[in-house]
Amino acid sequence: MYTAGCSASPPIVETGYGSARAESSRVPAGIYALGPNDQVKVQVYNEPTISGDYTVDGAGFLAIPVAGRVRALGLTTTQLERRITAKLNGGILKDARVTVQVSGYAPFYIRGEVKKPGEFPYKPGLTLGDAVALAGGYTYRADENKAYVRSAGSAVEIARPLDVDRPVSPGENIRIPERFF
Repeated sequence: MYTAGCSASPPIVETGYGSARAESSRVPAGIYALGPNDQVKVQVYNEPTISGDYTVDGAGFLAIPVAGRVRALGLTTTQLERRITAKLNGGILKDARVTVQVSGYAPFYIRGEVKKPGEFPYKPGLTLGDAVALAGGYTYRADENKAYVRSAGSAVEIARPLDVDRPVSPGENIRIPERFF
């Protein structure tokens, strides 16, 4: 990894494919792992004061009444159900029955040499080609062979070959660089 003093931009690492969000957790590929700004619907049977919609904070936690702060970062919904159940059963409840569903995903960001850079809503199955299309397409200066990607919660920007079929993850920050003639 290369870093420069007084640089405002994150370090750049040359690599291939993969998602730092998925790589940082013990979740099998293809199964969604929760990250910052994801929204979940938590249902606790016969406990309407605990049931509700919650957002994973920047540190990866949910704040749930009675259970307190529950770490959600990198977990699947099934793993989060077990964690919330354990916290509730260790408190005032005896046989908590919990279900968790993802109700909203963190947005992704695309900037650089696209016509309309900005924040866009994530949808499962979104690809890099879809992201570029949502941003109005490439500018005439765009390097259509490379993208720099920073995963949610990471300070490292990774250079990748620009593959329009590569999946985009919630919270990713994508930068399309300018080409050099």
